[in-house]
Amino acid sequence: MEKSVKRFEENPAAGMKPSRFTSRKAFTTDDQTEVNHFFYAAEDESRLAGVWECAPTREEIDAYPVDEMMTILSGSVTVSMDGGIAETFTAGDTFFIPKGTRCVWEITETLRKYYFIAG
Repeated sequence: MEKSVKRFEENPAAGMKPSRFTSRKAFTTDDQTEVNHFFYAAEDESRLAGVWECAPTREEIDAYPVDEMMTILSGSVTVSMDGGIAETFTAGDTFFIPKGTRCVWEITETLRKYYFIAG
C-alpha cells in the first residue's frame, strides 16, 4: 500500500467488503453481516487501519489477539473484563484494548468503528 496520509471516511468510496474476522458461531441474531475496508495495511499486515461494521455478536476472548484502538461511529459494544467490570461504548467513544486482555466482547447493536491494530 502506498505511503501517504489517509483520510478516514465513514462510508469509503471504495466500498466495504465482506470480512470474516468474527466466528459465525458468535452472531446472536440471524443477521451475520460483517464488512470491512482497509485504509492502511502494512506489507506484513502487522499494522492495520480501517472501518469495520458487524451485526450483534458475543465472544469470550481468552487473550485479545492484538493491540487495538477504536472509535465507535454507530452502534454499541459492551466489553466485560475479569472481575465483572463492564464498559459500554457508543458513537463518539474511543478506547483501547491491549493485546492479551481477557474479556467478553458483546455487540448489542450493529457496530461501525474506525480502528487501528498493531499485531
